[in-house]
Amino acid sequence: MSKGQNQKAKLLHLARILNSQTDQEHPMSISRMMDLLQAQGVDVKDRKSLYDDLETLRTFGMDIEMQREGRSVGYYVASRLFELPELKLLVDAVQSSRFITRKKTDQLIRKVESLASAHQGRQLQRQVFVTRRIKAMNESIYYTVDALHEAIDEGKQIRFHYFEWALGRGRERVEKRLRKNGDWYRVSPWWLIWDNENYYLVAFDHLSQDVRHYRVDKMQDLTVLDEPREGKALLAAFDPGAYAGSLFGMYHGELETVKLRFENSLIGVVADRFGREVFLSPDGDGHFIVTAKVAVSPQFLSWVFSFGKQAEILYPQSVKEQFLALLYETEANYQ
Repeated sequence: MSKGQNQKAKLLHLARILNSQTDQEHPMSISRMMDLLQAQGVDVKDRKSLYDDLETLRTFGMDIEMQREGRSVGYYVASRLFELPELKLLVDAVQSSRFITRKKTDQLIRKVESLASAHQGRQLQRQVFVTRRIKAMNESIYYTVDALHEAIDEGKQIRFHYFEWALGRGRERVEKRLRKNGDWYRVSPWWLIWDNENYYLVAFDHLSQDVRHYRVDKMQDLTVLDEPREGKALLAAFDPGAYAGSLFGMYHGELETVKLRFENSLIGVVADRFGREVFLSPDGDGHFIVTAKVAVSPQFLSWVFSFGKQAEILYPQSVKEQFLALLYETEANYQ
């Protein structure tokens, strides 16, 4: 870029310098600004022109404050689109998300850091150190989610391969194995659900003519098709929140109305699981009864078992029998 072009971009250079290198703890003097602009090939003839430039940036919307300590005067960006505590929350969310791979996590965090000053960015680097956090192994998931949003917004069908993790031939390592012998899954996507640190696609399955869900990090080779999606009649009154709430670990099971009895100390656990709107009724001084629709699966039964004698399945009898059968089968492993 020629010197003349740099001169025209003087305000842009100055804005970038202030955004990247100043904050309340790190104001910058006019002399330092002049030196940095000169290093960018921008000729600053006098200090007064910089005062005018700072006022222009304020008028444009930059929150530039002056700080005086003794005879020293410095300027800094007082507020940004995201404050430092908000950036820490974003970084923590990205760092802790299992569905984002390690490589993509590092890329996203670097971009989040660029929204703060360089000094604040170093605080974010200290903030994000987490040991032994299991991350997704499917690098393409970031783009798969974007393609799914596109298909949902445009009302189009999709196709994809679906895989699972299995023991390798030598039974010494885990390897990827395509389901349905590598045949395409072809569905109509309707919603994305975030549950238990994973993304799930809720879709209308053309073969079963029913609602199915798929873990997004196990989808690959996804293509948006130029055909309108199906299943509108079935899904017209469908509630994605209620659907996710009825499943445990997003495992399928027969949907049934179940009545459960809990000790009062578990009211918070039940509210977290079923929501505050779930119907509760007192049962004596120390217990309450909850009635909810759940997908009865081994995961649901294991959840109930985790509370020991503090929880009990009251109804229906068929679910009580499934619970007892699971207990007997588990006991047999230890005999």
